[in-house]
Amino acid sequence: MEPRFDLLTNDLGTKIVKRTYHVNRLIEQSSLPRTTHELVSLRASQINGCGFCVDIHIKEAAAAGETPDRTGLVAAWRHSTVFSEAERAALALAEEGTRLADAHQGVSDETWALVRKHYDDDQTVALVALIAMINASNRFAVMLNNLGGSYRPGMFDGIAD
Repeated sequence: MEPRFDLLTNDLGTKIVKRTYHVNRLIEQSSLPRTTHELVSLRASQINGCGFCVDIHIKEAAAAGETPDRTGLVAAWRHSTVFSEAERAALALAEEGTRLADAHQGVSDETWALVRKHYDDDQTVALVALIAMINASNRFAVMLNNLGGSYRPGMFDGIAD
């Protein structure tokens, strides 16, 4: 299977990619822990079946110091002991925010209360924006048939130039 289209070969696509990259950089610059960022991105990508983004976030998590045990258990986080209460709240928000079409009420009040218990205003904004952006990125990658397996940490660092 080959990728269907490279957004960077089109002027409009390039502008969209650069703006998306800048939003993601703002989220990365927040006080949200980088490992939480990667775990949340990994979980949403798993739900969306995006091999390209799963590849990215497993490798970026490792680069951020995450262990293979924890990244391997993200898909079954409810049935594991390796995540903190704060991380569990972020993973629940990622799942509920990703599965909006499957959930009759969207994000539950219980999940929202847990997020607010563990994350300040800026971190909450970062989490909500992160979940929205990773879902958008998953959709780009799946629709364009970008496949996982060839990502190297930092390979997109120069994309905004």
